[in-house]
Amino acid sequence: MLMHEDWFRRDLLALKAAIDNFFAEHNVSLKQLRGQGYDGASNMRGEFNGLKALILKDNNSVYYIHCFAHQLQLVVVAIAKHHEGVRNFFDMLGVIVNVVCASCKLKDMIRESYKNRIQKQIGKGEIETGSGLHQELSLIRAGDTWWGSHHKTILGLISLFPEVVEVLEYVKEDGNNPLNRRQVKILWKRFHW
Repeated sequence: MLMHEDWFRRDLLALKAAIDNFFAEHNVSLKQLRGQGYDGASNMRGEFNGLKALILKDNNSVYYIHCFAHQLQLVVVAIAKHHEGVRNFFDMLGVIVNVVCASCKLKDMIRESYKNRIQKQIGKGEIETGSGLHQELSLIRAGDTWWGSHHKTILGLISLFPEVVEVLEYVKEDGNNPLNRRQVKILWKRFHW
């Protein structure tokens, strides 16, 4: 347990040092700080060992407020889960991501198929080339504590849709995981692919 506490303390001190450096770079004194807001994690808001406590040592008039953006995030997710259509959509999206990301082989299939599609489109002059364009994409699992992850998952699915459908077809016909095959067959019926 002591190793964990040492690691925790070291990370906390590094975070505090980064904040101090940021303030110094912008010629702002920590004494001018009036508020600090974080999510509810104990390493941030901890009364004795959290970042809040370290900042309060430098400035005892800084108020701590549970981050409103984080609170709003939790409310949005809770409300979305109570709306049947939204809940079903994100449940199906989660199943798709879980199935196509279930193995390195399936991820490699998506990567290779996407690369081939982009190369064909470039060859036909259908898309532009340049620095930063057409980077490798992947699907990420959405997390309840960060609504932006839901948005990124949707954008990833849109960008990789042909490749995802190709992998789902493979899993449905030739996949060696019976649970994934059943899930894909349900998806197929639901979306009429």
